[in-house]
This record gives sequence, C-alpha cells and structure tokens, in this order.
Amino acid sequence: MSSQITTAFVNQFSANIQMLSQQMGSLLRPAVDVETVNGEKAFFDQVGSAAAVLRTTRHADTPLIDTPHSRRMVTMSDYEYADLIDDQDKVRLLVDPTSTYSRAAAAAMGRAMDDVIISAALGNAKTGKDGSTTTAFDSNNQIGVGSPATGLTLSKLLEAKEILDAGNVDPSIPRYIVVAPKQISDLLGDTTVTSSDFNTVKALAQGELNQFVGFTFITSNRLGVDSSSYRRVIAFASDGIKLAIGKEPTARIDERADKSYATQVYYCQSVGATRMEEAKVVEVLCSEA
Repeated sequence: MSSQITTAFVNQFSANIQMLSQQMGSLLRPAVDVETVNGEKAFFDQVGSAAAVLRTTRHADTPLIDTPHSRRMVTMSDYEYADLIDDQDKVRLLVDPTSTYSRAAAAAMGRAMDDVIISAALGNAKTGKDGSTTTAFDSNNQIGVGSPATGLTLSKLLEAKEILDAGNVDPSIPRYIVVAPKQISDLLGDTTVTSSDFNTVKALAQGELNQFVGFTFITSNRLGVDSSSYRRVIAFASDGIKLAIGKEPTARIDERADKSYATQVYYCQSVGATRMEEAKVVEVLCSEA
C-alpha cells in the first residue's frame, strides 16, 4: 500500500454547531408587569388605600379625603453583545456560525433581563416625587431559613402565601415563586407533605405541571444567595415587580469594513426594573446543605 495514501484521508465535520446547555432567553419576563418606556428614567405613579368617613347627620359638609399617592422610579440600563466572524472562519468551519451566534446573543440578553428583575425584587427601590428616596426590602416579608436550617418546605410556602394574603394582595393577581432546582428536591423530601401533595410535587419535579399552593413555579439557576450561602427564593404577585423596556432586544448583522469585512453579530437592549410594592414580594431563605 502506498505510503502516501494518508493524503486521501477525509476529515468529517458536523454540519451543525451545537449550543451548550444554557438558559435560552428570559424566564421571568412573562411573570412580571411589563411596560414600554422612553427616556433614561421612568416614573410609575401609585394610589394607596383611603378610608371612607361615616356620615352621622343630614346635610353634613362633604368630607375631603386626601388620597395617598406614591411613585417608583426605574433607571434604564443598556446591554450589548457583539462578536466577529471572518470569512476564513466560515471556510475552516465548513459551516456558517452566524445564526448560532445570533441565538447565543439573544439568550444572553434574556438572562441579563432576568438578572435585572431578580435584583430589583429584593433590592432597594427608588421612590418619591423625583426618585430620591430609597425604600429597602421589607424585612417583615422575609421568611427565615429556620432552626435548624431547612430548604424549601410546605410550611414555608404556606407562610409566603399568608404574608401575601395578610398584605391584602388581590388573590386574583397571578402569584409566582422563583426557585432553584434544589428547592424542588426539598419539597419531595418534606415529611410534612401529604400523599396527595406528594403526587403534586412529584408532577412538579417531572415538569408535568408548574403550580402548587397557589404559586406558579419558575425554576431558575440565577437566584443569588445571602452572606450565609442561603438561597434567596422569591415569591411575588405579578404586578409587584415592574419591568421597564426602553429598547427591546435588537439584532444587527453587518459587515465591518474596519475589520477586514468580517461579519459582526450585534445585539443590544435597554431595560430596568423595580419592586412596585413591598407587600407583594416575599423572600424565602432556603438552606442547600
């Protein structure tokens, strides 16, 4: 056999570029109140509850009630993504990666959007006429990790529901809870869960349904932890968090003359978020030990 036959060997390449496991887009956007805004900052006015006055005499003077007003401010943040693809890259890869890069960019924009929502849910809210007042998360709406420390339990879920109910949150408003994968496992191992509840949680873990104890579950790997490494699970009414969209995720795919006419995949967006009402957001601390 000729010693030069190796020149005829063929290298086989996949016709596709496979994306590695990652969160594809925003999970939380459908769960919160979304509003399109213009400008660097946006203000959202609110009206609080007022009390009726009992009328005790005929022809009494008309009472004037000061209806309470408040305001929340959102500051927009800009996000960008760009990458270059040389024509030589396409030749060497034997496949054009442009569409895959575009999908990766869109997914990155969605994850950034979720990070903004999560940060706003438990962070400081800018309030007042000009947004100069800082309103911290209400510590009364925090469910502790317990003693001894526990993960997500049925009792914690019921307590989160009770906090929302006690805050006069309209039960007709959809309620969500954002958890990490470990919290679903916690519920399956909760000895206080009844047999019927266990079947529901098992279906939840298998992805057959996403509702339990009045909450729609959203599983996310983007939740943070506190200084003690306890997972900060978030339960909320949908209009308790506002997502402001200044610019929807927008793509441009162009040639760059200054980069040897490489193809540039570019994405950008402008978003901001705020907690609209302390009574509508609950933090549930969960141990993952």
